[in-house]
Amino acid sequence: MPLARKLPRHALTAAIVLMLPVQVALAQDAQPATPAEKEAATLDTVQVTAQRKIENLQDVPVSVTTINPETLNVLGSGGADVRFMSGRVPSLNIESSFGRAFPRFYIRGYGNTDFRLNTSQPVSLVYDDIVQENPILKGFPVFDLDRVEVLRGPQGSLFGRNSPAGVVKFESVRPSQEFSGYGKVGAGSDNMWNLEGAVGGGLTENWSARASAMFQRRDDWVTNTFAGPNDGFEGYDESAGRVQFLYEGGDWDLLLNAHARRLNGTARLFRANIIKPFTNDLVDGFDEDKVSLDGFNHSELDSQGANARLSWNLSEEYTLYAITGYESVETYSRGDIDGGTPAGPGIIPFQSETADGIPKHAQWTQEFRIESDFDGAWNWQAGVFYFNEDYDVESFSYDSTNGGAQDGYERVNQTNDSWAVFGAATWQATDKLELRAGARYTWDEKELNVRDYWNTGFAPCIGPTLGFIPGPVLCTKDDLLAAEGPGGTLSAAPEDKQFSWDLSATYEINDDVNLYGRVATGYRGSSIQAAGAFNRMSVAEPETSISYEMGIKADLWGNRARINAGIFYYEVDDQQLTAVGGSSNANVLLNADKSVGQGVELDFQAYLTDNLLVTLGSSYNDTEIKDSDLAVSVCAQCHPTDPLDASGKALIDGNPLPQAPEWTHNLTARWGLPMDNGNEFYVFTDWVYRSELNFFLYESPEFKAQSLLEGGLRVGYSWNYGKYDLAVFGRNITDEVKVVGAIDFNNLTGMINEPRTLGVEFRATF
Repeated sequence: MPLARKLPRHALTAAIVLMLPVQVALAQDAQPATPAEKEAATLDTVQVTAQRKIENLQDVPVSVTTINPETLNVLGSGGADVRFMSGRVPSLNIESSFGRAFPRFYIRGYGNTDFRLNTSQPVSLVYDDIVQENPILKGFPVFDLDRVEVLRGPQGSLFGRNSPAGVVKFESVRPSQEFSGYGKVGAGSDNMWNLEGAVGGGLTENWSARASAMFQRRDDWVTNTFAGPNDGFEGYDESAGRVQFLYEGGDWDLLLNAHARRLNGTARLFRANIIKPFTNDLVDGFDEDKVSLDGFNHSELDSQGANARLSWNLSEEYTLYAITGYESVETYSRGDIDGGTPAGPGIIPFQSETADGIPKHAQWTQEFRIESDFDGAWNWQAGVFYFNEDYDVESFSYDSTNGGAQDGYERVNQTNDSWAVFGAATWQATDKLELRAGARYTWDEKELNVRDYWNTGFAPCIGPTLGFIPGPVLCTKDDLLAAEGPGGTLSAAPEDKQFSWDLSATYEINDDVNLYGRVATGYRGSSIQAAGAFNRMSVAEPETSISYEMGIKADLWGNRARINAGIFYYEVDDQQLTAVGGSSNANVLLNADKSVGQGVELDFQAYLTDNLLVTLGSSYNDTEIKDSDLAVSVCAQCHPTDPLDASGKALIDGNPLPQAPEWTHNLTARWGLPMDNGNEFYVFTDWVYRSELNFFLYESPEFKAQSLLEGGLRVGYSWNYGKYDLAVFGRNITDEVKVVGAIDFNNLTGMINEPRTLGVEFRATF
């Protein structure tokens, strides 16, 4: 039985945190002060921009974890997309029902399972200072990065809209005057190829540039045993590129960035009836290499963007920042949702094949910010932010039994305008104590309109008095409007205004140990669900959150080790939830009265010897929905364990949030054997574990994911002081096969994790 279930929740978290200062003090006292140790390998200082300015990670009063370029390179060896970071940071989970195109991020169990292309997420993703709001934009490939920062907890004052759970920040390698770059080629199982490269240097005395690109591909590794439109699945071709120009003048710098992405492959593969009833086990005889689908499966995506980031020293004490960004994406993804054919496998009540796409999209952002740099105790920054987004979303349905003929269509348009003013101040109250306060006021307006709709397929026409009409009856936009009832509408335009704030303190125990505390609020604007064949229009009111956390950050053993740990508690009022699927195939937005989360997090890294570097990350997240009256539709063939109301819906009060594992752990170990002339033989292994989690808001044994443990191994040889590296690698080396996602409205359909990949990689740096 897990320790968390033996101890009261508050007692467990308090006990862990109270032990941490003692452990740090013992570690500090235990370090021997010998000349040999002073020359030993030490950890580099980590610089982050968690507070919109460059600071030492250990001095920032925020729970932050970074992933460095070497670790990113190892984890991405098999051509994996951004989901490879899931669990690699304490309290971070990433999953998708669209495959590589549409990742969903969760921090401390707080996220959004909604799969619609106009959804919002409470985890904000910021790429090179530009917020990526649409969920498709969040899947931009990971390459040529300086670092990744994961900021846990609300970031509502400096990073703005829709960040009540936290922020994931990607920072690209910037141009410099020094000529440098790298090239990488990897090959592996299923004809996998992973190519990357970058080159940059000075152009003139003031101008420098850097260009980088990547290409990844994999053949289909799942065979379709049905003579359908696809012979195989899970293959892809993906490419992306980035070019940057940097001007460095006497008083001002200008960084220009243009980037693009192209994806062509199969969409997420849904597999019918792969879960054994009354359990969360795979059915006997399950073969991950084969499926039987009569529907079409395809995914394509094109995105492009550009930004300009200006920093201008107005004087020795003030710097002006101007950040302008543009992003655009077009995408189309089609899949066989029922996961099989009329003949099975198992019982499939009806065929379902659908597609979603964004044919038109544009996002503009503009920020102006002034930052002070005084010699005294006070410093501050303040600014304004504008966000504008305008895009169409198309939804299609098809008849798999009639050659894939289209039998339904809907197009909606959504716009979003948002303005904000924000500011933050720091005060060095004493030599040991620094205080910080931040605030933001946001005005947010969103509008959605159904532009077109028709349906002649299995989704029946619904009228206010006629009810369900059997057979191939043409349903139009007028029928959809009539289904809304008297005074109904196919449009919604919520307007929200919200004030967010945070307060934090850092106390320096000594040169190596800091304590911090933070209280912060967050906000996510209203969300809109368009009316459709099975749903009436629904609007979720804005949600707000407040979080409390405290922790310790310490460098140990003469900078040979580092530990960051903390405890947190948060509440979300009016949390937006999405009841997806169920036997009625509903997709409905809901507001829960409240949800709460609490837990602990630990980041540890140390040189155990001069040649052995070990990192450990761990988190415990306990989440709970609190709404005694909230009920959702349940699955078609599973067996819910929640109490049911009079209409057969599950009462979800007390359930954990979906996709919120209680425990996550990650471990890496790198051992090197130095040789003459700067050569080295090394072994790098990495492991990640997450405990059970619920796929949906209700609980059932079939849709509770089993715990998952995956490992990687890399064995390599580098020479010429690391400029050249040749390695063999394996991802998911134990060949774990587990259900990691599901669809519940039709049958026991599931999605499994990525397969084992073996390969070889060569990298040259100059």
